[in-house]
Amino acid sequence: MGIGLIFPGQGSQQVGMGASFLAGSDVAAGMFEAVNDALGFDLKALCLEGPEEELTLTYNAQAAILTVSAIAYRLLGSRMALQPLFLAGHSVGEYTALVASGVLSLADGVQTVYQRGRFMQEATPVGVGAMAAILGLDAAAVETLCREEAQGEVVAPANFNTPTQIVISGHDGAVKRVLARARGKLLTVSAPFHSALMAPAARKMTAVLDDLSFMDARTPVVTNYDNSILTRGEDFKPSLIHQIDAPVRWDTGIQAMVDHGVTRFVELGHGKVLNGLMRRIDKTLPVSNVEDMESLQSTIEVLKG
Repeated sequence: MGIGLIFPGQGSQQVGMGASFLAGSDVAAGMFEAVNDALGFDLKALCLEGPEEELTLTYNAQAAILTVSAIAYRLLGSRMALQPLFLAGHSVGEYTALVASGVLSLADGVQTVYQRGRFMQEATPVGVGAMAAILGLDAAAVETLCREEAQGEVVAPANFNTPTQIVISGHDGAVKRVLARARGKLLTVSAPFHSALMAPAARKMTAVLDDLSFMDARTPVVTNYDNSILTRGEDFKPSLIHQIDAPVRWDTGIQAMVDHGVTRFVELGHGKVLNGLMRRIDKTLPVSNVEDMESLQSTIEVLKG
């Protein structure tokens, strides 16, 4: 069985995330404590108790998502011999994949995504940008609409989630002009992520990443930026910088893992967002998730056969 482990991105956060892991494992408590020390505030309390508007802030959400996904990975690995072929994460989930693969420490990973979230939030004033999910059109059709409706502004695909679910990002007016000609909906986000408007965040992240030590990956990681399969520590930094203001190529990343032998996927982290995308990419691919102690046990049973 060729296993691919996948880690969710922003939007999967929810008050109460991680509660089941904390109730069922001392490992989770220790990891939350390490994260709290690294960040200098009580992320555990924010995950468990909210308030929701605080947890949803980009920098808090990214730190929370990484932490709970890393706990899910650690718990799964502690209960069975886990030898995945590849790891991949959606947007900020790529940092979780690097933590899971030993490229970054948990402390470095959570501190980095917290800064990443701040830089992304600060890149454009509130109200300047927008994002929208376009449904039922392929990549070429969406790219054509974006070119036709840009009118001197920025609008382009930001997330190639499935062959017919593509998120666009850019200036508010341009995004709405595209949406007027396609089926879809505006997303409740605080900034136009993965667009050229994020260039200031990419520049700031360069300095942050320069200060990090990147180890070689224990398991190859498939990148969002161009679906490269990377293992050398020195190769990850350029991909992480490009990822901020370039689209997430999720559907083709999944296909790359399948082409290299993955036959089953496991989503690690709160919610089932990636499970849903997987059904639209290829519904024949088996996928399970680990978001609490119950789903952890059921996934172990499935993987052990």
